[in-house]
Amino acid sequence: MSTPFYVSPQQAMADRAEYARKGIARGRSVVVLQYTDGVLFVAENPSRALHKVSEIYDRIAFAAVGKYNEFENLRIGGVRYADLRGYTYDREDVTARGLANVYAQTLGTIFSSAAEKPYEVELIVAEVGNAPEDDQIYRLPHDGSIVDEHGSVAVGGNADQISSYLDQRHRDGMTLAEALRLAVDSLSRDTNGGERTLTAEHLEVAVLDRTRPQKRKFKRILGRQLSRLLDEHAAGEQEKDQPGEGAGESSGTGSTGGNGKGGAAGKNGSGASAADADEPESGAADD
Repeated sequence: MSTPFYVSPQQAMADRAEYARKGIARGRSVVVLQYTDGVLFVAENPSRALHKVSEIYDRIAFAAVGKYNEFENLRIGGVRYADLRGYTYDREDVTARGLANVYAQTLGTIFSSAAEKPYEVELIVAEVGNAPEDDQIYRLPHDGSIVDEHGSVAVGGNADQISSYLDQRHRDGMTLAEALRLAVDSLSRDTNGGERTLTAEHLEVAVLDRTRPQKRKFKRILGRQLSRLLDEHAAGEQEKDQPGEGAGESSGTGSTGGNGKGGAAGKNGSGASAADADEPESGAADD
């Protein structure tokens, strides 16, 4: 009788973790940022049928990278958990912390089980509060651990490089247009240090907006509204980079030529979030 092949538990777990990390790294990245009115989700995802970002409950949303069928099963399970808990107790009892604990138990059980392969997924669960300091963002890697994040977080693809870029540039009090531009800039940077061009057609964007009067704070940003937000902030950045137009046109009248056009450039700053009211709600269409 042949001796069975032996692998130490440490080596077996390391192999499973490496397998899961490689699967996650093959996917396109997702970025989650806090801004002044809520939480922004931006994913590089040209598909309009397969969503990486979805609504879970009133104030809670979910983002994921990795194998679609695996994180879609987790999303459906999260919706069922939230609906049952909200119906049995109270809607206020459904929290991102509770949902993250449920996901952590599920992922941890699957990862430690030798009977099946680990899930090749990494999740983000976020909840918007009544004030920015009440927002909650949790990142759940493949092994079921929970990481409490603040400000910004990236998963999938070259997440380490994107996270470093975000940490250096993200700040409190950003408008929606500023946060969106920062997220797109971070996603457009490839592993070789170059930059790609990401348009509205390449992006999946959604927000948890605390200013919405409805109980359900989740909203997708699509089509013209997304293009307008990208264009407005890009135009504002270009105007800031250009020198004053009147400075080189002094034709003998001295000081009046250089000061006349400076006031208009300051009006492009932070008004992009007002465009939210123009678009119809499409929050839970994928549930």
